[in-house]
Order: sequence, then structure tokens, then C-alpha cells
Amino acid sequence: MALGQTSDIVTEAADAVLLDNSLSKVDELIHIGRRMRRIALQSALAGMALSVIEMALAAFGWLRPIEGAIAQETIDQAAVLNAVRVSTPSKHLTDF
Repeated sequence: MALGQTSDIVTEAADAVLLDNSLSKVDELIHIGRRMRRIALQSALAGMALSVIEMALAAFGWLRPIEGAIAQETIDQAAVLNAVRVSTPSKHLTDF
């Protein structure tokens, strides 16, 4: 992580560049990263779980192919809409 206005070499090598010289932004980045990871895991795991349930229903013949395709598209849209929550601001970004 690079802080402030540093050289081009440092900013290219860093994973994150903070233009502010304040360490409080590091705390915000950690909170944002944890929230993004949590929401991404929720979307991925819920989508996979629902898809497995859908495949089981189809395997037993309780779900026709066209119904399965529509259900899969609905599951995909739900996962994407859940992931869009990342763009909404969180209430607590710092521990201070």
C-alpha cells in the first residue's frame, strides 16, 4: 500500500494507493474490503446452493427443461442483484 503522492514506481508496485496521507483511510479500506468479500461470498454460495437444488429437482423429473432454464436465469439475476449491494454505502466504515 502506498500513501500520498509517491513516485510512479511505488504506485505501480502497490496493490492500493491512498492519495491522502491519513492512516484512517486504511481502516476504511479494510472495512470496504471485508464487506465486499462477505457480499461476494453470499452471492456465490447462495447461487450455487439454489442451482444444486434446481438440478436435484430436474434430476427427479420435477422440473422441465424450460422451467429449469427460467429458474436458472432467476437465480443468476438474484445473485447479481445481491452483489449490487456493494455499491450502496455502509453506515460504519471506521472503528474510531
